[in-house]
Amino acid sequence: MQLTQQQRLTRSKSDLNRVSKRFQHAIIIILLTMMGLVVGIGTIELAVLLIQKIISPPFFPLLNIEELLDIFGFFLIILIGIEMMEATKVYLQEEIIHVEVIFLVAIIAITRKAIILDIKEISPVSIFALASIILALSLGYFFLKKALDSDHKNS
Repeated sequence: MQLTQQQRLTRSKSDLNRVSKRFQHAIIIILLTMMGLVVGIGTIELAVLLIQKIISPPFFPLLNIEELLDIFGFFLIILIGIEMMEATKVYLQEEIIHVEVIFLVAIIAITRKAIILDIKEISPVSIFALASIILALSLGYFFLKKALDSDHKNS
């Protein structure tokens, strides 16, 4: 039994899709592994930093405001990494990008920027731009959650 031209073309496309999906799957696993390493190393580095600050003199005050902001920034970077890993893992399992998680990562990232920003050295226009981004992301997340909640209620 010979295949027609159309059947061969369809089979070729199917093979190409299968190879492409396997390649994407392998890349995602490699990315997850690298992100896990980065988050793990970052967590260890943060723990070492905190321990050094606690055991080194002077014992009071433990941290000045700049050090505290740096540490909060470090925490938020690790949270961003964890959220990115979670989004990648969900994509790997379901092959769906959850926009909700992407919004949360963006909100955490821009909030981190706002926290570690030295307001004395930044122009008012830049502060307004940062505030606008935070407002836009927050409104986008609010409306997304509202739409998702109404979809769940209607289902």
